[in-house]
Amino acid sequence: MKIYYFIIALFVSNMLCAQDPNFHIYICFGQSNMEGQGTIETVDRTVDSRFKVMQAVNCTNPTKTMGTWYTATPPTCRCATGISPVDNFGKTLVANLPSNVTVGVIHVAVAGCKIELYDKVNYASYSAGVEQWMKNIINEYGGNPYGRIVDLAKLAQKDGVIKGILIHQGESNTGDTQWPTKVKGVYDNLIKDLGLQASQVPLLAGEVVGSDQGGQCASMNSIIATLPNIIPNSYVISSYGCTDQSDNLHFTSAGYRLLGQRYAEKMLTLLPANNAPVVSVTLPTNNASFEAPASITITASASDPNNDLTKVEFYNGTTKLGEKTTAPFSYAWTNVAQGTYSITAIASDAAGNKTTSAAVSVSVITPFAIYKTANPIVIDG
Repeated sequence: MKIYYFIIALFVSNMLCAQDPNFHIYICFGQSNMEGQGTIETVDRTVDSRFKVMQAVNCTNPTKTMGTWYTATPPTCRCATGISPVDNFGKTLVANLPSNVTVGVIHVAVAGCKIELYDKVNYASYSAGVEQWMKNIINEYGGNPYGRIVDLAKLAQKDGVIKGILIHQGESNTGDTQWPTKVKGVYDNLIKDLGLQASQVPLLAGEVVGSDQGGQCASMNSIIATLPNIIPNSYVISSYGCTDQSDNLHFTSAGYRLLGQRYAEKMLTLLPANNAPVVSVTLPTNNASFEAPASITITASASDPNNDLTKVEFYNGTTKLGEKTTAPFSYAWTNVAQGTYSITAIASDAAGNKTTSAAVSVSVITPFAIYKTANPIVIDG
């Protein structure tokens, strides 16, 4: 059994090591404005190779294969869509991040859909009632756009690290005060299904065409504004001044570029420049007792925002017991004499940052002490 768990731990460790911490991945989903209704212009066709898209559907002319990374030359959503906020989002990020950072997007969107399409449980019943043209789009994602997002994201996680989730959706849910709660359901499922930490993966939600542009669904922006009350790590991206098309529903190409730039500018404020590692002692538990001479296995959980962990050191007070440079992070402390000990772990990263865990107190007592404490002897007379 121990060998089995070691193999699993080694596999997970190798899988994580294969990730490039400088490959930042973003999930982008929604309806038509996220899909992209803007005309692809000359300025949009020049794309830095550091900006990638994982193809969400198979395309011809040019040939693109689902699940493969390509330079994010538009269209990035499906084979015949247009410019969307995603395009300038990625361009703005790579222009402002270090040259060793690559940005990748997973771009799945369905024109006209309600947020209910991304409900992992009830999507099929919603899909059954939509018009055929929308069913055709849904079928390009295997009939389950949410499932396609998760499948692609799991594949992408082998290459890089998911840094954020972008949504632009709401026109079809205009007036629906439950929309923020429904979005939270989708967000929570993505966090769970992809093994993410909500505190490290913000959700950025864009406003629909606003009242300043005569937007048909502008009233929805007051509902979108409440999203941070439901999802703490969420942020609303203003559409003010983003020009729209004559239908008062979709942005112009210039409007999409400005909106995408705003998504990126917000994301840049949320990215850690070089945060310190996070570490905690998971075993033994605080106030655990052992019988002398004790063998105590110390296990630590450690991570780094940039996946740059170099080592985890184990201490008894100020005395170093040992260290590990790769996961799983554990140390076998043997022949421990009677006494009370304070155990900590210190995680270090490649930038020289160090974090010390909270201390865990353990006691080692003799068998006689255990017996005397549990069964005191009373001598009569």
